[in-house]
Amino acid sequence: MSHDVSHKSVQADSQYKSGVGLASFPKTKSVTMGRIIFYEERNFQGRSYDCSSDCADIHVHLNRCNSCRVDNGCFVAYDNPNFMGNQAFLKRGEYSDFQRMGAGTSMMDTVRSCRMIPMHSGQFRMKIYEKENYQGQMHELMDDCESLQDRYSMSDSQSCNVMDGHWQMFEQPSYRGRMMYLRPGEYRNFRDMGGSDMRVSSIRRITDSSVMYNTVGTSINFQGRSYECINDCSEIASHLSRCSSCRVESGAFMVYDQPNYTGQQYLLTRGEYPEYQNTIGFNDCIQSCRVVPVYKGPYKMRIYERANFEGQMQELTEDCDSIQDQYHMSDMQSCNVMEGYWLMFEQPNYEGRMFYLKPGKYRNLKEMSSDDMRFNSIRRITES
Repeated sequence: MSHDVSHKSVQADSQYKSGVGLASFPKTKSVTMGRIIFYEERNFQGRSYDCSSDCADIHVHLNRCNSCRVDNGCFVAYDNPNFMGNQAFLKRGEYSDFQRMGAGTSMMDTVRSCRMIPMHSGQFRMKIYEKENYQGQMHELMDDCESLQDRYSMSDSQSCNVMDGHWQMFEQPSYRGRMMYLRPGEYRNFRDMGGSDMRVSSIRRITDSSVMYNTVGTSINFQGRSYECINDCSEIASHLSRCSSCRVESGAFMVYDQPNYTGQQYLLTRGEYPEYQNTIGFNDCIQSCRVVPVYKGPYKMRIYERANFEGQMQELTEDCDSIQDQYHMSDMQSCNVMEGYWLMFEQPNYEGRMFYLKPGKYRNLKEMSSDDMRFNSIRRITES
């Protein structure tokens, strides 16, 4: 089984114990469920400790800890007691040697404490601030942000307020480098939280492993090697030599026939897809995929006839099976998605090739599609 394990991280969580820079914790719609087994030796050997909640000092139960197995849920592991030090995000799977969990480099010598991440089925929402104490530029996030600099022209974030959901902050764009785990609460100064001058460059939601999970296989009819995925994956080829079938256990995913979320797209909902060529029309195999977040709120977007939000404008809160019939528009070239997740289609009645849109501004849709694709119908994604 392949793993998406984050690299070294600074302590983002210790003030839950000390109270430094933290004000209050709002209630969240989360369910507590998880199980992790720690072992003294590598490869799951030696004495073990079965844990289903937070543990401030694993050495109370074991002399050392060099491997673990996550049977259910997600956890954050720390290389110091009391939820301090470098962090690693652990999801369901086997971790036979902590020192080799990183991408070819040593990540941490041992695990000394861990926090269970509650499974969250509601919305995700947080406010980030450019400076400490909630000063400077502010932006509200409801989905992942792979680069604060590119999206908001912010080179760093020094404080935040997490209202809903559980999140990871990373020191590098595209969710790389050291990470900080954030649960709902107010964080006045990141610099006071871990004794490290870590800059925040990207932010990602922690999606519930029991809500979203997709298994892809190397051969048709679910044969060959497999890879279990619960998050976005920019290159499936890093886990499998090819991908020809998949099974979606829960949730919804957008799949792409090229790496880095490019090329032809297709929405996969819960079900079995034994052969891509016959079921979704891809000429080749799936190369990357994105999780479509669970969303229960209102839907709203504005579509524009021309690029850069010019020309005729229409606001949508419902599906539109033909923008020509409904708005007398033969095409749309830019849009602003304010709320919800949408699919655009090249033909009326939601047929033909599709294009996935999450909240954000899209100045030129022609530049984003693989060719000069025209859009003729739009619908909300409600299957997740």
